[in-house]
Amino acid sequence: MSRRVVITGLGAFTAIGTCVEEFWRGCLEARSVVAEIPPKWSDFHRYNSRVWSPLPPLAPSSDLVNDIERTKLDAVAVLAMETAAEALRNAGVRFSLVDVKRNSYALAGVDADRTGVFVGTGVGGISSLLSNAAYHMLSPQQPRLQQIAKSLASSESHLEALQTAERIAADILIPFRPNPFVVSMIMPNAVSSNVAIKFGIHGPVQTNCSACSAGTVAIGQAFLALRSGNIDMAIAGGVEHLNDDYGMLFRGFDAARTLVVQGKEPLRNDQLNRPFDRDRSGFLFSQGGCGIMVLEELEHARARKADVICELAAYAETCDGFNIMMIEPNGRQIERMLTSLLQSAGCAAQDVDYVNAHGTGTQLNDATEAEVIERVFGQKVLVNSTKSLLGHTIGASGALGAIVAALSIRDGTTHVCKNLDHPIRDLNFVRSSIRQPIRTAVAQSFAFGGHNAALLMRAAA
Repeated sequence: MSRRVVITGLGAFTAIGTCVEEFWRGCLEARSVVAEIPPKWSDFHRYNSRVWSPLPPLAPSSDLVNDIERTKLDAVAVLAMETAAEALRNAGVRFSLVDVKRNSYALAGVDADRTGVFVGTGVGGISSLLSNAAYHMLSPQQPRLQQIAKSLASSESHLEALQTAERIAADILIPFRPNPFVVSMIMPNAVSSNVAIKFGIHGPVQTNCSACSAGTVAIGQAFLALRSGNIDMAIAGGVEHLNDDYGMLFRGFDAARTLVVQGKEPLRNDQLNRPFDRDRSGFLFSQGGCGIMVLEELEHARARKADVICELAAYAETCDGFNIMMIEPNGRQIERMLTSLLQSAGCAAQDVDYVNAHGTGTQLNDATEAEVIERVFGQKVLVNSTKSLLGHTIGASGALGAIVAALSIRDGTTHVCKNLDHPIRDLNFVRSSIRQPIRTAVAQSFAFGGHNAALLMRAAA
């Protein structure tokens, strides 16, 4: 008989909250952070979309991750480690310093050989890649342009050329130095490996890179490893940190026409992000975030008297096999995934109380997803999109949606689907955060590449 898997700890870092309970309060209060894109980005391109959701600054140097380590790590790895520490603390798992020189820790009362790390990310250490590429390519150019400007300054007829050269020199943003640790900083697997190194974990350590479904898939793979008996505990989730001085990453999504834009009817910036609304125009680009769960085999959790948030009962995934960037409009593989998920959990569709939808706010994705939800679950199931609050956090999005589903079960309430004035389908979208029993919840994600993934959670018996 397959073993049962439970969730015992959560950690989160988002634009609306830098710990899990602050994040959850932000969700229930329908907070969102929507800002104009950095002015510097407009020096390089004229964008269709003009807003994004920036993250708050990462915490300063701490005992867990010190200044020396931060010179060797991309921010995405630091974020994963700090959020994993929060999830472990909330799960009641103590850890202590065992190697001062390496600043490494050990988990107390846990078999490190039977503990795994499963973290998803869309692009991993992209910030370090961009920064070091900028240094390599641009550091020789700035002084050369400054020398041209100096030469031109001697002639009034060259004033325009002088100003152009000075503008080019000013636009070149050069990092302080090239980082000798860049290779280990940009590896996507660094997000999981550094968590394992920090806490001395020796079980399977995996990184999933299935774009926007990466966090969901990572949690799903941890679930399968726990259920099979390969491990007893897992740190699982998703992380992204998209720091980009030039706006190149934003431009890529903008060029694909996937981001929110002003329509014919002018809206405030905080109204542009509208998943499942008739007037949706795309997704709100987020700088990222992190969501981490501690998963355990049920008897393992009971043995250490851990508080159980809810049970993770099933996982399923499929692939559209259709288009690298576009969801298959008929939604057949999403429906097949959800049918498999219900069968695996031994659960009927009508028993599902709540669906945390992928809900990006793009035209095709929302239309297809809403249709499939109605086909599988009917019109009574509660539906919302956490992206209506956070925007799209890419590799972190599925994990943060799963955390919301778990907390919705725990507290018997969930957050509104924000800016939903004209729903595209007659579904039971969440319009107010009122208390209501939520015993079974589904969190689902889709991604570029055609990846579909879903988790089913239920109240612990």
